[in-house]
Amino acid sequence: MSRILVINPNSSVAVTEAIDAALAPLRLACGPEIAVTRLEEGPPGIATQQDADSVILPLSRLVSASDADAFVLACFSDPGLFSVREAAGGRPVMGIAEWGLLRALTLGERFGIIALSPMSVRRQQRYVRQMGLDGRYAGSWPVDATAAETAGEAMRDRLAAAGRKLVTERGADCIVLGCAGMAGHRLALEAAIGSPVIEPTQQAVAAALGAVLLQGS
Repeated sequence: MSRILVINPNSSVAVTEAIDAALAPLRLACGPEIAVTRLEEGPPGIATQQDADSVILPLSRLVSASDADAFVLACFSDPGLFSVREAAGGRPVMGIAEWGLLRALTLGERFGIIALSPMSVRRQQRYVRQMGLDGRYAGSWPVDATAAETAGEAMRDRLAAAGRKLVTERGADCIVLGCAGMAGHRLALEAAIGSPVIEPTQQAVAAALGAVLLQGS
């Protein structure tokens, strides 16, 4: 059976468990297998650019040594995406930010991103610009939390408040969750905000499924 390896580049067990649970709808009885792991030597969260840069080589080594058929980098900074693609030797590697934003383009004219912190906002602004999506970007709204904190239900009201700000004050038509730790909140936030909410790890894994299923066909 083919296998997709979803890698949380931080060491948080809570974030990894939230990612794993959110992928249940994508686990097909006939495969491919979807396995979720964490980078044990990674930081507790990817809070800064230095954090993101620090995991590039470990991620590349992990992917190079793996026999998986495709990979998903489950961090909204997409750390080391291009280096990891080199290490994968032609096997598909999906970054969740890239796929989350691409999905957002199909759901509205403008998208907003719920961010962890002001530092996350700066990285998101840079990434949106690098992807050439400035004209579709309504902005990011930080909730001032760690990745692990966002996995808990106690954060849901703050996440919903950020989403409403993006819709009512920034004119966002849809919301992208800007951290893999937020994965378990998508449906509840969609109901609370009244606008489409995108969980980017689900979108990246869906893209990886398509890539694996279409190989050789």
